[in-house]
Amino acid sequence: MSTDIRVKICGLTAAADVAAAVAAGAAYVGFVFFEKSPRHVAVDTARTLALDVPPGVAKVALTVDADNAALDALTGRVPLDFLQLHGEESPARVAEIKARYGLPVMKAIGVAEAADLAQIDVYAGVADQLLIDAKPPPGATRPGGNALAFDWRLIEGRDWPLPWLLAGGLTPGNVAQAVARTGARQLDVSSGVERAPGVKDAKLIRTFIDNARGLTDA
Repeated sequence: MSTDIRVKICGLTAAADVAAAVAAGAAYVGFVFFEKSPRHVAVDTARTLALDVPPGVAKVALTVDADNAALDALTGRVPLDFLQLHGEESPARVAEIKARYGLPVMKAIGVAEAADLAQIDVYAGVADQLLIDAKPPPGATRPGGNALAFDWRLIEGRDWPLPWLLAGGLTPGNVAQAVARTGARQLDVSSGVERAPGVKDAKLIRTFIDNARGLTDA
């Protein structure tokens, strides 16, 4: 049993989905600010959703190569605990965003092969947390949320000097295996707990978190 596993439910778009994530024991809730995603939410919608999140559950904004104007508008309206950078932001840009907004930063790293792991060390010195995700396939319009997993053996037995989350293709059916294989203590899921793109399923959220923590026989 791994009751200390922390789960981030990302791509939340509705109050009922936020409530389901909180009730199931999510440690983080994520809101997507990227118009090409079916999980994109407007700033004012995100504000309303975020204001209903109870203390102790971290509110995360996912952005993709956002400029300062967009981040100014976002952070000025939505009460946030983390900024998640899911684009091609350089280490210098990560540091700049941290300094400008005073919020901890999660930097997503796309992984498809062993060579991609070098980027983890590059960003480990500037980010507060890392999100180790599957690299999007060629031609993809989104940097994440593509329901793809990478070869978990690439990070088996590895550790880094800062907290990190495993993402990419996780589902209630494979999350226990993912935890066993990678040793991840934090997990990020979006499409894996949906019944349609951008529409979360409360039962899948609950099952995912229970399975991640070894609370069921799945």
